[in-house]
Amino acid sequence: MKKFILLIYLVLYTTCIVSQENETTTYYFIRHAEKVRTDKTNKNPDLSKQGNSRAENWSVVFETIDFDLIYSTNYNRTIQTATPTALKKQLKIQYYNPSNLYDADFKAKTKGKTVLIVGHSNTTPKFVNDILEKRVYEAINDNNNDNLYIVTINGTIKNSTLLKIPHSK
Repeated sequence: MKKFILLIYLVLYTTCIVSQENETTTYYFIRHAEKVRTDKTNKNPDLSKQGNSRAENWSVVFETIDFDLIYSTNYNRTIQTATPTALKKQLKIQYYNPSNLYDADFKAKTKGKTVLIVGHSNTTPKFVNDILEKRVYEAINDNNNDNLYIVTINGTIKNSTLLKIPHSK
């Protein structure tokens, strides 16, 4: 009987370890929506009317995705882009430092989760590349707000997809 209990314990323990190792982490990356461009000296502009409309559209695009976490840089345009989705999902926006991407703390907090990350034309592709551990994507053109990067990690296998989600003006 002791051998049988030990065998069951070992099977359950091994199953738990294997399932933990094969947890899938999924990241959805977008750049902030269109910003107000009237004041070139403003380093923290709000979204334009079109940008607010696009932010609402992202919340529709993400309607069927069960996010565990939503991250944004601490800028008006990224926060305003993330807000409609965060409100619909009833999630608080977490902030990340675009100078310190994909560190051990971030990996631990997001492991096995589905995460939306809102960034910028230069930080978003860099963040994706850091996760993939290779340079796959270049900085986004300043007028491109259509990119949706999806990165999945399952064990040591990392995959990415780039989709274009245009928004009518």
